[in-house]
Amino acid sequence: MMSDVDVKKTLANYAAGVEKYLETCLKDRGITPRLQEAMEYSLMAGGKRLRPVLCLIWAEIAGIESAKVMPFAAAIECIHTYSLIHDDLPAMDDDDLRRGKPTNHKVYGEATAILAGDALLTEAFGMMLNVSDVPAERVLQAASIMAYGAGSNGMVGGQQIDMDLTGKDGVELQELQQMHALKTGALITASCLSGCILGGGDEDDMKAAMEWGKNVGMAFQIADDILDVVGDEKELGKPVGSDQEQGKNTYPSMIGLEESKNLAVQVAATANLEIKNYSGAQADFLRHLAAYIVQRTS
Repeated sequence: MMSDVDVKKTLANYAAGVEKYLETCLKDRGITPRLQEAMEYSLMAGGKRLRPVLCLIWAEIAGIESAKVMPFAAAIECIHTYSLIHDDLPAMDDDDLRRGKPTNHKVYGEATAILAGDALLTEAFGMMLNVSDVPAERVLQAASIMAYGAGSNGMVGGQQIDMDLTGKDGVELQELQQMHALKTGALITASCLSGCILGGGDEDDMKAAMEWGKNVGMAFQIADDILDVVGDEKELGKPVGSDQEQGKNTYPSMIGLEESKNLAVQVAATANLEIKNYSGAQADFLRHLAAYIVQRTS
């Protein structure tokens, strides 16, 4: 049985491979120097690299070496990073800190921060389509899944709902769940499903990847909401209590802190029911990762 230390070590080992790829993916590309600096400032600011790691793990479960899909997985981190840069902008959440460092617009200004996010999103799909060790039809299908998960029917759509609901009274729990299923869950789900597709998974594998991802995405967001109430700012690398200050609807604000903790545990357990028939080190890691996500402190 894996301990939390084992889970963090395995996650860090996979993340290190992603980190190594990201270190050079924008080099010698002829990118305007200030733009490249802004892109790399946020891209290389650390983080768990959870989404690309999930892509790699599900690719292995489906039957392919993770190294063959590394460019695709790293591209997912580019998408995630772009979303963070834009999310921090004054017109959105207006945050000053991200991962313990000044947010992109605080360093490079709003205009360059917007362009850095735009560039990372665009570069991501070029990276995905440059995967050469996987059949082209799988790459195209996986890229389509990522576009859907990151776009207006997924992450961006969820962000719009978040803005619409901020400061609004009488928000129903179902509305909150829909928002987070899109804003947070869609990209996590797409990361799992795209990895499974790239690895050649069958329909049952793809269903398991999708359902596990949906539930883990929800558990991740509930845990995030909890940490915004009880987390440590130094450990999180961003301000605590900002959700309440901005009038955002969260799980703790709607159902209370303890009920939120219970719900996160339940949803993580539901996720693991989706992979109960899978064995091996990767599936074991996913099971323990679901529990770790709920218990994490950063």
